Amino acid sequence: MTELKRTPLFEVYKEYGGKTIDFGGWELPVQFSGIKEEHEAVRTRAGLFDVSHMGEFEVKGPGSLEFLQKMMTNDVSKLKSGGAQYTAMCYENGGTIDDLLIYKLEQDHYILVVNAANIDKDFKWLEDHLEEEAELKNLSEDMAQLALQGPAAERVLQKLAGEFDLQSIGFFKFQNDVELNGKKALVSRTGYTGEDGFEIYCHPEDAASLWREILKAGKEEGVLPCGLGARDTLRFEANLVLYGQELSKDITPLEAGIGFAVKLNKESNFIGKAALKEQKENSPGRKLVGIEMLDRGIPRHGYPVYRDGSKIGEVTTGTQSPTLKRNIGLALLEAQHTALGTEIEVEIRGKRLKATIAETPFYKREK
Repeated sequence: MTELKRTPLFEVYKEYGGKTIDFGGWELPVQFSGIKEEHEAVRTRAGLFDVSHMGEFEVKGPGSLEFLQKMMTNDVSKLKSGGAQYTAMCYENGGTIDDLLIYKLEQDHYILVVNAANIDKDFKWLEDHLEEEAELKNLSEDMAQLALQGPAAERVLQKLAGEFDLQSIGFFKFQNDVELNGKKALVSRTGYTGEDGFEIYCHPEDAASLWREILKAGKEEGVLPCGLGARDTLRFEANLVLYGQELSKDITPLEAGIGFAVKLNKESNFIGKAALKEQKENSPGRKLVGIEMLDRGIPRHGYPVYRDGSKIGEVTTGTQSPTLKRNIGLALLEAQHTALGTEIEVEIRGKRLKATIAETPFYKREK
């Protein structure tokens, strides 16, 4: 049995009651105080996550933009220094290799943030297509990442940031070398919860003390340490896709509803462009939609979905929404059955239970 990987915060989990599980080869906390409690903390106050399992690659050199334009579905040329961009990488057939963030540090210098389970695969894919004037380096071991998410996130983190005004970091923008209690970090106004908040990239040796300091600064605000369970219910309510469920080598970005990150009109001939262009012109045959149960039952990942006796797709994610207290899911279905209000059936434990196509996102924060 292979040994599970651990983040620099592993030893700290016990202090806060973390219960760990195997997540894609990593031993990570699924919860601390409880998934529903942590979920509510992020929606109403703030929660702190260890996301150091994510991968970070550096791309730099005079050919870096040209290289990234070839590899990414989004238009990287639109990215300005200090900005972040959500994008995807695809195979020639349009299937998704990964969805990721790109940070532009300065001209010809970028950081890519990839999903933990895809680090090796992504790096090899990029390495195999590397341009002569671009350098690629895996920084995953040299960086830790914390995410402070929720309406109180800015107020809490500001206590550590001193004179630096966190309000100056706009949505999908970042600032490098911010001092948080004397420790330098890249602070980005991004997240995976549907709430305002920050992702904090720091040296691995600084991660544990930053974790403790943030929770100490947020104690009065009711900030909680949070695990993967709440991270999943939060991102799901906000209709943020998860690789391996809503996206995969067999599911294109257009089918998964992230067409906004696919720029078919950019000049660069990115990998998968022809297949995605053809799919868009002919309309994708499948579509990711929200579903809500009418009968009692919770739709779970992999459950088949039927209409008029025929299987039309399956559930990609589903749960009882902690915010809405309704049994809801995301499902990848044949496009002709995806109009709002269409009645469908989800097979749960051998029974076909009634559901309906529902509007997404299920949750949207008030600005």
